[in-house]
Amino acid sequence: MANNKNKDRLEAVIFAGSGLVAGAGVSAAVGGIGLAVAEIAIGMGLIPLAAAGAVVGLAAYGFKKIL
Repeated sequence: MANNKNKDRLEAVIFAGSGLVAGAGVSAAVGGIGLAVAEIAIGMGLIPLAAAGAVVGLAAYGFKKIL
């Protein structure tokens, strides 16, 4: 039972890490991204895009676990 939990944790870390690397790759390829909403603009660099990639990776892991 403990071995299965460790396997699940490792798989989640792999998905999150893959998403992190993908987000960082998008940031490197595209450059800085801006988000503008109703007179407010925010610049998004490497760290926010890498974090968003990790979140997407974890979402993919969750979707895989559902199936």
